[in-house]
Formats: sequence, structure tokens, C-alpha cells
Amino acid sequence: MSELLVFLVVVPLFGSVTALLAGLAWSRTGWPIATLTAVTQLGVAAVVAGRAFRGTPLQYVPGGFTAPFGIQLVVDGLSATIALLVAVVALGVLGYARAAGPRSNAFYATYLLLVAGLSGMSITGDIFNMYVFLEITGLAAYALVATGTGARAARAALNYLIVGTVGASLFLLGIGFAYVATGTLNMADLATQLAAVGYGSPLVQASFALLVVGLFVKVAVFPVHTWQPTAYAGAPDSVSAFISALVSTVAAYALIRIVFSVFTVEFLTTTAFARQLLIVGAVVSIVLGSAFAVTQREIKRTLAYSSVSQFGLIVGAVAVANGTALTGAVIHLVGHAVMKGGLFLTSGLVTNVTGAETVDDYDGLVDRFPAGSVAFAVLALAMIGVPPAIGFVGKWYVVLGAVEAEAWTLVVVLLASTLLTLAYFARLIERMFFRDAAEPSPTTADGLSADGSGPATDPTAVSLGMQVTVIVAVTLSVLLGVGAFEYGQLLQPTVERLLT
Repeated sequence: MSELLVFLVVVPLFGSVTALLAGLAWSRTGWPIATLTAVTQLGVAAVVAGRAFRGTPLQYVPGGFTAPFGIQLVVDGLSATIALLVAVVALGVLGYARAAGPRSNAFYATYLLLVAGLSGMSITGDIFNMYVFLEITGLAAYALVATGTGARAARAALNYLIVGTVGASLFLLGIGFAYVATGTLNMADLATQLAAVGYGSPLVQASFALLVVGLFVKVAVFPVHTWQPTAYAGAPDSVSAFISALVSTVAAYALIRIVFSVFTVEFLTTTAFARQLLIVGAVVSIVLGSAFAVTQREIKRTLAYSSVSQFGLIVGAVAVANGTALTGAVIHLVGHAVMKGGLFLTSGLVTNVTGAETVDDYDGLVDRFPAGSVAFAVLALAMIGVPPAIGFVGKWYVVLGAVEAEAWTLVVVLLASTLLTLAYFARLIERMFFRDAAEPSPTTADGLSADGSGPATDPTAVSLGMQVTVIVAVTLSVLLGVGAFEYGQLLQPTVERLLT
């Protein structure tokens, strides 16, 4: 059964190569190949997750080389959750992308390469291979952002590439420092060797700082978040949804794994600057991410800055470093992927049906597109944390964990985050349901409104797959909240292992 772990990476890699080669002869084969690959990936991830939650963590070393020399793959409850989340979201977004596009085989090959990178990050037990998969993820994400039309997408991809490369370089430098200090790259062995070297070692502390700041870039923690708003806004809707749901989510998972599996909770409790770094990153992201979200006029940029704020909450949970907060962090990671991915997909649906892309365009949206308005409102309320949605459960655990740790400053900021989230989503809900729609602009032959403010309405571009994907996201945002407390109980053995 442990051999299945390698298929979580091999399946999407094989699908990626197949889609690329098939495109040389048949230009419209990308989506069927990607869908078949995603279904297979989901099946493998479901089987692996079922085994991981029923017993001890699954481990596999390709080639038979024993740790710490081999490339170890490890799946426990946490990594199984992320691997399954990657598979579910990848399949769901494909249902939207079939009509929304892009449609080339090269696009789907890159899409599956991103799935492979994300899956590899989720299950690797080797810190250097985490970097390798992080780079695969980054390169694929840069390319997907660039598939948008016009110079805006190209600029967004270039900015993403530059900032992302800085983050990856810092992460690699941190790995180098850890290796110099310990002579190993295996995560479990690193935890032992770092403790033996001593947490007061300058090499150990520098390694922690570099690894965490490098991942801050990938997570989009303020102020190293600058790639995210431009990337989300410039990419096609299907790409925005995919990377918003998974790229920062898996990077945040990597942060949890680095902090607790490599450096351990003992390092956090004995090294003051380590916890301070996490707390400052959390507080600044929550407050300023929300503040910038309120000031945005474009819907996609509002959602992007919302993610900056929401991931600040995850970083805060990591800083608290107890079982309750860590459980909340994992639940919120899953919830954010579903809710934020759903919001980007819904905003794309709204744009196709009504042409609305800005906050002002959402005035009276319920009269023009009732179903889209309701879907957006439900997902927005879930993000705010209205029960029984999963957004409420994740925040509840994190705040309760902060109270248990008596981190009162963080408690205040975490509670304020709900009000801050309300500030930027409430104005959209108010505009959609309680304002009159502005007069629509006539359209021109080039497909833009006559005033150049946005695309012309094209309801025929909305497929059944696009609508079903949004409905599933809305439904999951509520149903996952109902089952989140039971999931928290299933996750307890994994959390206890991370904290001991």
C-alpha cells in the first residue's frame, strides 16, 4: 500500500507529458486527458487518505535507500488532507475550465505539472525535495498566470516570477544552513540533529528565519505579498481559482511542516524571535490585508487581498503552537481553498453573465443574475465566519487555541479579523442586494463595453460545468462546516505527533 504514495506524483506527471505529446497531433485532447488524470489522482488520494487516518503514518522510500539518505515520502492525517484537497480542487476547476478556458494542450499539461508539484510538496519527508517541488509549483504557476490575454497577464506573471524566485532562493539558503549545521536533509532526522546542535546556534536560527521568510513569500504574507494581487487579477478565471485555492494553501502547509516537523514546538518555546516573527507576520497580514481589500475597486484584487488577511490567521495559529489552534489552522486551510476558489469561480461566472468586474458593477446584481448573487453572498458569509459554514469552525478553533495559550494580543487581532472581513464583504453584499443597477454600457465590435470599462456580457459562454462547479463549492462551504468538528477529532493523533 505504501507504494501508492509515489503515484500521487507520478500520475499527474504522466498525464502532463501525455497531454503535451498528444497536442502535437490532436489539439483538443488536453481536457479529456487532464480530467482522466485528475479522476485517477482523486482515487489514489482517497485510498491513501483512508489508510492514513486509520493507522500510523504511511512511509515509502523510492529505490529502497533508507532515511536519511533516501527520498522519503510520508503521509499522515495532515499531509493526506492536503493531498486529497489538491486532487478535489484540481478536478473541480477542470469542470469550470472546459468552457471558460484556456483550452490548449500546453495549458492542461502545465496544469497537471502544477498538480504534481503541489502533491509532491504535500507528501515529501525530505526538505530539499520540498524545495524541488516548490520550484516545480512556482514555475507551473508562473506559466499558468501568463496564459491570460493581454499585457496585464504577462506583467503579472513576470512579477510573480521575480518575487517567487526571491522566496524560493531564501528557502534554499535556509536549507543550506540547516544542512551545514546537521549534515542531513530528512525532516525527521533534521528535528533530532537540530536539537543536538542546539537551538541557540546562529546557523539553526538563521536557517529558521530564511525558511520561514521564504515561505512567507509563497504564502503571500504582508509585506512580501506583492505578487498575489497582480497574479490573481491578471490570470484567467480558472487559473485564479486554482492558484488561489491551492498554491498559498500548500505553501502554508509547508510552513506548518517546517515549524513543527523540522524545528519542533520546543524550538518555538525556547527561541523568542521565532515566535515573534510568526506573530508579527500574522498581525500585519490580518490588519493590512483587510485594509487593502476594503480599498480595492476590482473584485479579483479584493479577493486577493482577502487571502493575504486569511493566511495571516493561519500564521497566527502556527505561532500559538497548541493542538486547538493547529487543528483550526488545518480546518481553515481546507475551508479557505473551497471558499476562495469558489469566490473566484463565481466572480468569473458573474463577469460572463453580466460583464461586472468592479465593486461598482455589483450594484443591483441580484436583479441581473440572482443565482450568481446568492452564490457569491453565501461564500462571502462563509469567509466572514457565519455558522455553520467551515469558515466559522476554523476561526473558532484558532481563537480558542489563542485563548488557551493566553496570547491576548493575538486573540484581539483574530477576533478583529472577523469584523475586518465583514468590512469588505458586507459592502459587496449590500451593493448586490440593496442598490439599483447602473445603466449598462453599449458594447462595441471588439467585445468591450463602449466606455472600455470591461467585457461585454456573454451569457452563452456559461456552461453547465461552470455552474455545477460553483454550486458544489457553495454546498461544500456549508457541509464541510457541519462535519469539521468530527474531522478535528480524526486529526488529533496527527496534531499530537506534531506537537511532541
